[in-house]
This record gives sequence, C-alpha cells and structure tokens, in this order.
Amino acid sequence: MTLAELVPSLRTSLSARLEPGLWPSSAHADCAGEVTVGGVPLSHLAARHGTPCYVLDTDDVQLRCQEYRQTLPGVEIAYASKAFLSAAMIRLVEEQGLSLDVCSAGELALAIAAGFPAGRIMLHGNVKTTEDLKTALSARVGRIVLDSCDEIDQLAAMVRHRQDVLIRVTPEVDAGTHRAVATGVADQKFGFGLSDGAAVDAVRRVLEHPELRLVGLHCHLGSQISSVSPYEVAAERMVRLLGELSRQFGWHATQLNLGGGHGIRYTREDRALDLVNFANRVPEAVRAACLEQRIPRPRLTVEPGRAIVGPAAVALYRVATVKRRPGARTFVAVDGGMSDNPRPALYGARYAVRLVGRPLRALPRPMTVVGRHCESGDVLATDVPLPEDVRAGDLLAVPVAGAYQCSMASGYNLVGRPPVVGVSAGESRLLVRRETEADLFARDVTLGTGGGTHPDPQAAPAGA
Repeated sequence: MTLAELVPSLRTSLSARLEPGLWPSSAHADCAGEVTVGGVPLSHLAARHGTPCYVLDTDDVQLRCQEYRQTLPGVEIAYASKAFLSAAMIRLVEEQGLSLDVCSAGELALAIAAGFPAGRIMLHGNVKTTEDLKTALSARVGRIVLDSCDEIDQLAAMVRHRQDVLIRVTPEVDAGTHRAVATGVADQKFGFGLSDGAAVDAVRRVLEHPELRLVGLHCHLGSQISSVSPYEVAAERMVRLLGELSRQFGWHATQLNLGGGHGIRYTREDRALDLVNFANRVPEAVRAACLEQRIPRPRLTVEPGRAIVGPAAVALYRVATVKRRPGARTFVAVDGGMSDNPRPALYGARYAVRLVGRPLRALPRPMTVVGRHCESGDVLATDVPLPEDVRAGDLLAVPVAGAYQCSMASGYNLVGRPPVVGVSAGESRLLVRRETEADLFARDVTLGTGGGTHPDPQAAPAGA
C-alpha cells in the first residue's frame, strides 16, 4: 500500500492541482483526476477523437492576442504563423486585428483561402523561391522582408506594382537561447550583417530599384527569449543604423520590426518573457535612440507566435506500454512521439506530463516518456513525475503544446499526423482532421491502377 493510499487527502490534493502558467487559462482539474480545457474533459476528447490529439483552447488564443494589443498600444502585432497555422487560427488572429507573418507560398495560400486581408500579411524567410515571390505578388501582400542580394534583384525584376519591402538585419545580439534557434548572432544564414556593412549595402541596392519601396528594417534575435535586455540592445543598434542610413541616403524608415521569440514556460523551472516589462522598456529604448539620432520614430512591429498559441494547447497521448527495470529508468511509451513533437529531439526541449482521466492511486516517481518511433532519440519528456502505477491504456496530457508541434509534425514511419480539436465554452469542434493512410499513400503514384506509373506534371518532356 502506497503513502497516497494511506493518506487520501494527499492523493486528492495531487489530483486537483495544476501547475500555474503551463495550462490554458480555462484548464481545471478535479479530485477524480479529470482535467477539463474549455469546459470539455480531456478524457472525452481522447475517446471521441483518438490519440495522439492536439486540443486548442480558442478562447485562450483570443485572450493572448488581446493581451498583446492592450499591453503594447500603438505597436503592430503580427502573428508568426510558423508556430501553428490552420484556417481557424488565421480567422482568430484576423478577428483580433493582428497582422500575419508567413514564410512560404503554402502558408500564404492558406491565409488567403481563409480570408485574411493580404495587406496585413508579411512574407518572410531566408529562402524565398520563385513560387513564393510569385504567390506573394499575385496576392498583393503588404510587405516582403528581403534577406539576400539575389532576392532583391529577383523581386525587382518580377514586380508589376510597387512593392513595400523591409531589409532583414542581423544585429549581432546573443539572446542566450539554444544555438539551433539563435538568429540574431553573426555568421548564420539569416539577414544582412551589421558590422560588415552588408546591411547598408542592401539598403543602397533596394533604393536603386524604384519598383521597391523600402519602408523599414527588420531583425529577429531567436526563440524562447526570456530577458528583455537583448531586445533593448537590438533596438538601440537598429536605430543607430537607421540614423546612419538617414545621414547617408536621406532615407527615413516608417517601420521597425523587432521580430518575436518571446519565451514561454514549458516546465515549472522555466521563465517567460515579462510582456509588461518589455512594453515599458523596449519602446522607450527606441524613442530615446531616435532622439539621439535625430530621426523620426518609426512604428514598431513585434511578431509573437509561440507566446500566443503555445500555452493555449494540450497534447494527448495513450500509454502503450511501461518498461520498469530495477536500478534503471522506467520508460513509459506512448502512441505518438517525434513525428508529432520533434522539439525534444531537435534541441532538447523539455515538457511537463500529467496523468489525466482517473484518480491518482500512487505517489509519483521520475519516469521517461518515449515515443513509438525507431529512434533512440524519440523521447518526449525525461524524468517527469508520474504515478508509480501508470499502466497501458492510461491517458497522458502534455501542456504547452500549441507551438511548433503540429506545424513541425512529419509522416515518419508513415504515422499520420494528429487532429487539432478546438474547445470553447463546453463545446468542441474538429479544426484539422487526423491524417489517414489514404492521405499518406496519395502521393505515391506507383499505387495506381495495375501498379503502373503516372506522369509527373512537373517533369520535363522526353528529349528535352
């Protein structure tokens, strides 16, 4: 008999406690071990939609959009769609008055199909294919962020109507984040360098093309940044560059985009970016630097993605097997893994895990939650506390699952990507259906009638 069985009040307390800041604002746990999100029990959603499954609290998304607009009045808020994109998410963002940042023709096409105003869309990315640029120009997107000299020349040759553009600058600021998601430091693939003069040369190049209207500069420091100081340093450096450009070319920016990367909590040990502190310090740093440089103050833009959608979702998994080895780790294997959340394998991201749907009957001990894929690195969470009696069939919930899980999911081992279910006010609705075997096989043209091949519509004609 465990201590939790001997002390029922302790077991009840453990069942009813949710870690603050890691769950959607509507999340509630009861003494029976059930957790509801948006007023809907997670165990009911798992039974209805299967597992793995992403559960998105759409009201929580709206609240986070509103928080950004209210905390940063006068600042343009552009949702970074790479964090998570679906037609429903696009409409939520549009309804809240945010702009939209996209990085490919596919993301842009979905935004247009969902009815997002093209004038509030920015096209980003260090590599924009000809198709990306054609789609952007055809849709008449508001702004394109230029990332290379080749891109400047290519876009100038393609435009039929004058296009607003920004130059992406690498401000050479180390924000202290993981090297895989650090984008503001020197010697990496994004943007034009500051200290080597590349940014100034890029501005000169754009100004030589009357087809392009240079409206401002852009920078991005990386992801999961919890300190305001790097943003202040970047803002000051960017404004100093604006001053230099004003003196050299007589050009004044109307926009300054400081990117996103605002950190959130994934575990109780994590620290999130203090948005109020950011709002108090960063715009003031820009104002003071503009006064020093004697230039007009540009309108600021920030691009939160993870901070808006990350904490608004929960991932659900079903335990498939438990391996207990004396003197070694206990492995809890679930029916998902790196195909629906590659972040732990890519850069050691850590998550919290909770047993839901039944009462806690045993005290927790550290366990490692692993996935179903044929990789030793397919680990979802290491040394997370789960009850000693966890068993096959149990339901596990992983909070803070809204960002860079569904959007980075793959078809590894031909496992279909999970559905996305929206919840609000006690109701649920399917936003993105589960990927089926038919979906996975549809691109394999050799599965046609009689096993013959089908012509590739993009292939060159014979003899070409």
